[in-house]
Amino acid sequence: MSFLLWIGFIVFILAMLALDLLIFQRKAHEIRIKEALVWSGIWISLALLFNVGIYFWAGRQAALEFLTGYLLEKSLSVDNLFVFLIIFSYFKIPHKYQHEILFWGILGALIMRAVFIFGGIALIEQFHWIIYIFGGLLIFTGIKMSFEKEKEIHPENNLVLRLFNRFMPVTQSFENGKFFVKLDKRWFATPLFVVLLVVETTDVVFAVDSIPAILAITRKPFIVYTSNVFAILGLRALYFALAGIMQYFHYLRYGLSAILVFVGLKMLSADFFKIPIGVSLSVIALILLISILASLRWPKETK
Repeated sequence: MSFLLWIGFIVFILAMLALDLLIFQRKAHEIRIKEALVWSGIWISLALLFNVGIYFWAGRQAALEFLTGYLLEKSLSVDNLFVFLIIFSYFKIPHKYQHEILFWGILGALIMRAVFIFGGIALIEQFHWIIYIFGGLLIFTGIKMSFEKEKEIHPENNLVLRLFNRFMPVTQSFENGKFFVKLDKRWFATPLFVVLLVVETTDVVFAVDSIPAILAITRKPFIVYTSNVFAILGLRALYFALAGIMQYFHYLRYGLSAILVFVGLKMLSADFFKIPIGVSLSVIALILLISILASLRWPKETK
Protein backbone atom coordinates (compact mmCIF):
# COMPACT_ATOMS: atom_id res chain seq x y z
CA MET A 1 0.00 0.00 0.00
CA SER A 2 2.79 2.41 0.94
CA PHE A 3 4.66 1.67 -2.31
CA LEU A 4 1.51 2.36 -4.34
CA LEU A 5 1.04 5.67 -2.52
CA TRP A 6 4.57 6.75 -3.44
CA ILE A 7 4.05 5.76 -7.08
CA GLY A 8 0.66 7.48 -7.24
CA PHE A 9 2.00 10.67 -5.71
CA ILE A 10 5.02 10.84 -8.04
CA VAL A 11 2.85 10.18 -11.12
CA PHE A 12 0.43 12.92 -10.02
CA ILE A 13 3.23 15.46 -9.53
CA LEU A 14 4.85 14.63 -12.88
CA ALA A 15 1.46 14.95 -14.60
CA MET A 16 0.87 18.38 -13.02
CA LEU A 17 4.34 19.57 -14.02
CA ALA A 18 3.85 18.34 -17.59
CA LEU A 19 0.45 20.03 -17.75
CA ASP A 20 1.95 23.28 -16.54
CA LEU A 21 4.99 23.27 -18.85
CA LEU A 22 3.55 21.79 -22.04
CA ILE A 23 0.09 23.38 -22.04
CA PHE A 24 -0.34 26.38 -19.74
CA GLN A 25 3.21 27.74 -20.04
CA ARG A 26 4.10 26.49 -23.52
CA LYS A 27 5.04 29.97 -24.69
CA ALA A 28 7.35 32.23 -22.70
CA HIS A 29 5.38 35.17 -21.34
CA GLU A 30 5.28 37.51 -18.39
CA ILE A 31 3.24 36.02 -15.55
CA ARG A 32 0.63 38.55 -14.40
CA ILE A 33 -0.51 38.82 -10.80
CA LYS A 34 -3.99 37.44 -11.61
CA GLU A 35 -2.56 34.32 -13.26
CA ALA A 36 -0.07 33.85 -10.41
CA LEU A 37 -2.82 34.15 -7.79
CA VAL A 38 -4.94 31.56 -9.62
CA TRP A 39 -2.07 29.06 -9.69
CA SER A 40 -1.22 29.82 -6.05
CA GLY A 41 -4.82 29.06 -5.15
CA ILE A 42 -4.71 25.82 -7.15
CA TRP A 43 -1.56 24.53 -5.43
CA ILE A 44 -2.76 25.51 -1.96
CA SER A 45 -6.12 23.85 -2.62
CA LEU A 46 -4.40 20.67 -3.84
CA ALA A 47 -2.23 20.63 -0.70
CA LEU A 48 -5.28 20.99 1.55
CA LEU A 49 -7.19 18.28 -0.34
CA PHE A 50 -4.17 16.03 -0.01
CA ASN A 51 -4.16 16.82 3.71
CA VAL A 52 -7.78 15.69 3.94
CA GLY A 53 -6.79 12.47 2.16
CA ILE A 54 -4.03 11.88 4.71
CA TYR A 55 -6.57 12.41 7.50
CA PHE A 56 -8.80 9.62 6.19
CA TRP A 57 -5.85 7.38 5.26
CA ALA A 58 -3.56 7.74 8.30
CA GLY A 59 -5.54 9.63 10.93
CA ARG A 60 -5.57 12.98 12.72
CA GLN A 61 -1.95 12.90 13.93
CA ALA A 62 -0.50 12.35 10.44
CA ALA A 63 -2.78 15.04 8.99
CA LEU A 64 -1.62 17.55 11.63
CA GLU A 65 2.00 16.63 10.92
CA PHE A 66 1.51 17.24 7.19
CA LEU A 67 -0.26 20.56 7.76
CA THR A 68 2.40 21.75 10.22
CA GLY A 69 5.19 20.64 7.90
CA TYR A 70 3.52 22.30 4.90
CA LEU A 71 3.02 25.57 6.76
CA LEU A 72 6.61 25.46 8.02
CA GLU A 73 8.11 24.78 4.60
CA LYS A 74 5.80 27.31 2.94
CA SER A 75 6.85 30.04 5.38
CA LEU A 76 10.54 29.21 5.01
CA SER A 77 10.18 29.21 1.22
CA VAL A 78 9.17 32.87 1.38
CA ASP A 79 12.80 33.57 2.23
CA ASN A 80 13.71 31.86 -1.06
CA LEU A 81 11.52 34.34 -2.92
CA PHE A 82 13.60 37.29 -1.78
CA VAL A 83 16.74 35.54 -3.02
CA PHE A 84 15.17 34.65 -6.38
CA LEU A 85 14.16 38.29 -6.80
CA ILE A 86 17.74 39.41 -6.12
CA ILE A 87 19.20 36.80 -8.50
CA PHE A 88 16.88 37.75 -11.37
CA SER A 89 17.58 41.44 -10.79
CA TYR A 90 21.34 40.84 -10.66
CA PHE A 91 21.35 39.04 -14.02
CA LYS A 92 18.65 41.33 -15.48
CA ILE A 93 16.47 38.37 -16.52
CA PRO A 94 13.31 39.44 -18.42
CA HIS A 95 10.04 38.54 -16.69
CA LYS A 96 8.94 36.28 -19.56
CA TYR A 97 11.90 33.92 -19.01
CA GLN A 98 11.73 33.76 -15.21
CA HIS A 99 8.95 31.15 -15.10
CA GLU A 100 10.90 28.53 -17.08
CA ILE A 101 14.01 29.03 -14.93
CA LEU A 102 11.94 28.54 -11.79
CA PHE A 103 10.22 25.50 -13.32
CA TRP A 104 13.47 23.61 -13.97
CA GLY A 105 15.02 24.96 -10.79
CA ILE A 106 12.16 23.61 -8.71
CA LEU A 107 12.22 20.28 -10.57
CA GLY A 108 15.86 19.94 -9.57
CA ALA A 109 14.98 20.99 -6.03
CA LEU A 110 12.44 18.15 -5.77
CA ILE A 111 15.19 15.65 -6.52
CA MET A 112 17.71 17.24 -4.16
CA ARG A 113 15.16 17.50 -1.34
CA ALA A 114 14.45 13.77 -1.64
CA VAL A 115 18.16 13.05 -1.20
CA PHE A 116 18.39 15.39 1.81
CA ILE A 117 15.23 14.00 3.43
CA PHE A 118 16.10 10.33 3.17
CA GLY A 119 19.71 11.10 4.09
CA GLY A 120 18.61 13.09 7.13
CA ILE A 121 16.19 10.40 8.33
CA ALA A 122 18.85 7.70 7.86
CA LEU A 123 21.38 9.73 9.85
CA ILE A 124 18.96 10.29 12.73
CA GLU A 125 18.03 6.61 12.85
CA GLN A 126 21.67 5.53 12.75
CA PHE A 127 23.12 8.30 14.94
CA HIS A 128 20.37 9.60 17.21
CA TRP A 129 22.64 12.26 18.72
CA ILE A 130 22.67 14.10 15.38
CA ILE A 131 19.26 15.59 16.24
CA TYR A 132 21.12 17.84 18.69
CA ILE A 133 23.37 19.07 15.87
CA PHE A 134 20.32 19.70 13.67
CA GLY A 135 18.57 21.52 16.54
CA GLY A 136 21.61 23.66 17.26
CA LEU A 137 21.97 24.45 13.54
CA LEU A 138 18.37 25.67 13.37
CA ILE A 139 18.78 27.88 16.46
CA PHE A 140 22.05 29.31 15.11
CA THR A 141 20.46 29.98 11.69
CA GLY A 142 17.42 31.61 13.30
CA ILE A 143 19.51 33.94 15.45
CA LYS A 144 21.79 34.77 12.52
CA MET A 145 18.77 35.56 10.33
CA SER A 146 17.42 38.04 12.89
CA PHE A 147 20.65 40.05 12.77
CA GLU A 148 21.06 40.01 8.99
CA LYS A 149 20.68 43.28 7.13
CA GLU A 150 19.59 43.16 3.51
CA LYS A 151 20.24 39.88 1.72
CA GLU A 152 23.13 40.04 -0.71
CA ILE A 153 23.91 37.63 -3.52
CA HIS A 154 27.36 37.40 -5.09
CA PRO A 155 27.06 34.92 -7.99
CA GLU A 156 30.66 35.54 -8.98
CA ASN A 157 31.66 33.74 -5.75
CA ASN A 158 29.49 30.69 -6.52
CA LEU A 159 31.92 27.74 -6.78
CA VAL A 160 29.72 25.72 -9.16
CA LEU A 161 29.32 28.72 -11.45
CA ARG A 162 33.04 29.43 -11.47
CA LEU A 163 33.83 25.83 -12.39
CA PHE A 164 31.16 25.87 -15.10
CA ASN A 165 32.60 29.02 -16.68
CA ARG A 166 35.94 27.24 -17.11
CA PHE A 167 34.47 24.53 -19.31
CA MET A 168 31.57 26.18 -21.11
CA PRO A 169 31.45 29.57 -22.87
CA VAL A 170 28.41 31.75 -22.21
CA THR A 171 26.58 33.96 -24.70
CA GLN A 172 25.82 37.60 -24.04
CA SER A 173 22.20 37.35 -25.22
CA PHE A 174 19.24 35.29 -23.99
CA GLU A 175 18.83 33.46 -27.33
CA ASN A 176 15.01 33.42 -27.25
CA GLY A 177 14.82 31.68 -23.91
CA LYS A 178 17.10 28.72 -24.69
CA PHE A 179 19.51 27.26 -22.14
CA PHE A 180 22.04 26.14 -24.77
CA VAL A 181 22.70 27.23 -28.34
CA LYS A 182 25.10 26.12 -31.08
CA LEU A 183 27.07 28.95 -32.70
CA ASP A 184 29.77 28.40 -35.33
CA LYS A 185 29.76 24.64 -34.65
CA ARG A 186 30.38 25.24 -30.95
CA TRP A 187 27.98 24.87 -28.03
CA PHE A 188 27.37 27.85 -25.75
CA ALA A 189 25.35 28.15 -22.58
CA THR A 190 23.10 31.20 -22.25
CA PRO A 191 22.74 33.49 -19.21
CA LEU A 192 19.46 31.67 -18.45
CA PHE A 193 21.33 28.42 -17.75
CA VAL A 194 23.84 30.31 -15.62
CA VAL A 195 20.97 31.67 -13.52
CA LEU A 196 19.47 28.17 -13.29
CA LEU A 197 22.78 26.94 -11.84
CA VAL A 198 22.75 29.72 -9.27
CA VAL A 199 19.13 28.95 -8.32
CA GLU A 200 19.87 25.22 -7.95
CA THR A 201 22.97 25.70 -5.80
CA THR A 202 21.19 28.31 -3.69
CA ASP A 203 18.41 25.82 -2.98
CA VAL A 204 20.98 23.42 -1.51
CA VAL A 205 21.73 26.08 1.11
CA PHE A 206 18.02 26.48 1.86
CA ALA A 207 17.61 22.71 2.17
CA VAL A 208 20.24 22.64 4.92
CA ASP A 209 17.85 24.76 7.02
CA SER A 210 14.43 23.49 5.94
CA ILE A 211 15.00 19.73 6.04
CA PRO A 212 16.19 19.60 9.69
CA ALA A 213 13.28 21.92 10.54
CA ILE A 214 10.62 19.57 9.22
CA LEU A 215 12.39 16.53 10.70
CA ALA A 216 11.68 18.16 14.06
CA ILE A 217 7.97 17.90 13.20
CA THR A 218 7.88 14.34 11.85
CA ARG A 219 10.25 11.67 10.58
CA LYS A 220 7.74 9.85 8.41
CA PRO A 221 9.34 9.97 4.92
CA PHE A 222 6.04 10.20 3.04
CA ILE A 223 4.74 13.10 5.18
CA VAL A 224 8.08 14.92 5.10
CA TYR A 225 8.52 14.66 1.34
CA THR A 226 4.94 15.37 0.27
CA SER A 227 4.69 18.48 2.47
CA ASN A 228 8.00 19.67 1.00
CA VAL A 229 6.85 18.99 -2.54
CA PHE A 230 3.57 20.89 -2.21
CA ALA A 231 5.37 23.85 -0.62
CA ILE A 232 8.00 23.92 -3.38
CA LEU A 233 5.57 23.42 -6.28
CA GLY A 234 3.56 26.44 -5.19
CA LEU A 235 6.71 28.52 -4.95
CA ARG A 236 6.77 29.67 -8.60
CA ALA A 237 3.23 31.01 -8.53
CA LEU A 238 3.82 32.56 -5.11
CA TYR A 239 6.91 34.32 -6.45
CA PHE A 240 5.01 36.05 -9.25
CA ALA A 241 2.10 36.85 -6.94
CA LEU A 242 4.28 38.43 -4.26
CA ALA A 243 7.25 39.75 -6.26
CA GLY A 244 5.93 43.29 -6.21
CA ILE A 245 4.89 43.42 -2.55
CA MET A 246 7.47 41.26 -0.73
CA GLN A 247 9.39 44.33 0.40
CA TYR A 248 6.39 45.41 2.47
CA PHE A 249 6.63 42.34 4.76
CA HIS A 250 9.87 43.50 6.36
CA TYR A 251 9.11 41.92 9.75
CA LEU A 252 8.57 38.50 8.18
CA ARG A 253 12.30 37.80 8.45
CA TYR A 254 12.06 38.08 12.24
CA GLY A 255 9.06 35.76 12.22
CA LEU A 256 10.98 33.15 10.22
CA SER A 257 13.89 33.58 12.63
CA ALA A 258 11.61 32.92 15.61
CA ILE A 259 10.13 29.85 13.88
CA LEU A 260 13.58 28.35 13.26
CA VAL A 261 14.58 28.94 16.89
CA PHE A 262 11.31 27.38 18.12
CA VAL A 263 11.70 24.33 15.88
CA GLY A 264 15.35 24.00 16.93
CA LEU A 265 14.34 24.04 20.61
CA LYS A 266 11.64 21.47 19.85
CA MET A 267 14.26 19.19 18.32
CA LEU A 268 16.70 19.64 21.22
CA SER A 269 14.02 18.86 23.81
CA ALA A 270 12.48 15.93 21.92
CA ASP A 271 14.04 13.31 24.22
CA PHE A 272 12.93 15.08 27.40
CA PHE A 273 9.70 16.90 26.60
CA LYS A 274 7.34 16.26 23.71
CA ILE A 275 5.65 19.37 22.31
CA PRO A 276 2.27 18.26 20.88
CA ILE A 277 1.96 18.69 17.12
CA GLY A 278 -1.15 20.85 17.58
CA VAL A 279 0.84 23.25 19.76
CA SER A 280 3.64 23.41 17.17
CA LEU A 281 1.14 24.20 14.41
CA SER A 282 -0.47 26.95 16.52
CA VAL A 283 2.88 28.53 17.44
CA ILE A 284 4.13 28.60 13.82
CA ALA A 285 0.84 30.04 12.52
CA LEU A 286 0.73 32.66 15.31
CA ILE A 287 4.32 33.80 14.69
CA LEU A 288 3.62 34.18 10.97
CA LEU A 289 0.41 36.10 11.62
CA ILE A 290 2.09 38.48 14.09
CA SER A 291 5.03 39.19 11.74
CA ILE A 292 2.68 39.92 8.81
CA LEU A 293 0.36 42.13 10.85
CA ALA A 294 3.36 43.98 12.34
CA SER A 295 4.68 44.64 8.81
CA LEU A 296 1.34 46.11 7.79
CA ARG A 297 0.89 48.09 11.02
CA TRP A 298 4.39 49.57 11.01
CA PRO A 299 5.43 49.84 7.35
CA LYS A 300 9.08 50.21 6.44
CA GLU A 301 10.19 53.79 5.99
CA THR A 302 11.26 54.59 2.45
CA LYS A 303 14.33 56.75 2.00
